[in-house]
Amino acid sequence: MVGMVASHKTGQSYLKEEHLLFRDSLRKFLEKEAVPHFDEWEKEGIIPRAFWKKVGDNGFLCPWVEEQYGGLDADFIFSIIQTEEFGRVGAGLSGIPLHSNIIVPYIAAYGTDAQKEKYLPGCVSGDIITAVAMTEPKVGSDLASIGTTAVKDGDHYVINGQKTFISNGIHSDLIIVACKTDPTASPAHRGISLILVEQNTPGFSRGRKLEKVGMRSQDTAELFFEDVRVPVNNLLGEEGKGFYYLMNKLQQERIISVLRAQVMAEKMLDLTLQYVKERKAFGQPIGSFQNTQFKLAEMATEVQLGRTFIDDLIVKHMNGEEVVTAVSMAKWWISDMARKIAPECMQLHGGYGFMEEYEIARCYRDIAANPIFAGSNEIMKVIIAKNLGL
Repeated sequence: MVGMVASHKTGQSYLKEEHLLFRDSLRKFLEKEAVPHFDEWEKEGIIPRAFWKKVGDNGFLCPWVEEQYGGLDADFIFSIIQTEEFGRVGAGLSGIPLHSNIIVPYIAAYGTDAQKEKYLPGCVSGDIITAVAMTEPKVGSDLASIGTTAVKDGDHYVINGQKTFISNGIHSDLIIVACKTDPTASPAHRGISLILVEQNTPGFSRGRKLEKVGMRSQDTAELFFEDVRVPVNNLLGEEGKGFYYLMNKLQQERIISVLRAQVMAEKMLDLTLQYVKERKAFGQPIGSFQNTQFKLAEMATEVQLGRTFIDDLIVKHMNGEEVVTAVSMAKWWISDMARKIAPECMQLHGGYGFMEEYEIARCYRDIAANPIFAGSNEIMKVIIAKNLGL
């Protein structure tokens, strides 16, 4: 059974009155519109489009977008709050912060005025759901090796290729597709461009909705492009700059990814603390046993370290500081920490921890993917080592 639990967020000096009002409003909205239905969405394996529209109608999508396109022109903290509050309900809602805080910023940053006028209002209202298509069946972290091509033919690009593991893949109306516009470029990453593809374009099709271990209500799909013709005006930014655009946005994407893992760690700790205080064995709460106390003391310390780390990164990112190394450290450490405490929390629930009716079981499944998202933790360590001069 899903519910919203207390948070360990402390010392968030960046939260101002307008942020707290936004958080309270969003929290009330989710309590009414998401929490009562989330178990059903998890069973169905998808979030209804009608919910996306409600989120947009209530002003909770892309709050940072300029007012002329329907947004609130809000700062990055609004995106942080949105990510945290959706995460507190369940990881299956992560496609909404992904759309709002990771994908749509590409259009705002690199799109033409015409592209922004065409797409941003719908992205804010919930009428347009976005996806970004990078990963392919044989290409993950090595983005320079993608095989999807976009060949110029007059005033069109002709796209051919296949993408997989695409979040929002089923619902998406607009896909930012990473393509090779120059397969002969050296180095290879200089041949990558980003192209906007609308879902009704001939030749574009969706494969199956992928069945995942966790995050089941987050729709994830395969996408196919067979002689998909799009106008050259659908190029996002400049040709050959796609790899650089993706890298420029990865810092913020990884902060959002780290935040999701941190929120899940906080949630698992809260759920377990509640359980050990209520559950009795041998005539006393299991939270009174020293073994339980020591384990929770260790986990609470690690969770607090994670929160302190991510809050510091948020402030530095807001100040425009270069935090690539620190973000890479946080991404691997926090997501790894959250994954490690999941079985400990399940164990402290005893047999009930293995039951789907207890939310810790879902958390145990959902957290497994976080060390893979936004660049695997192994890639994070490669980046850190390189930046250490190794």
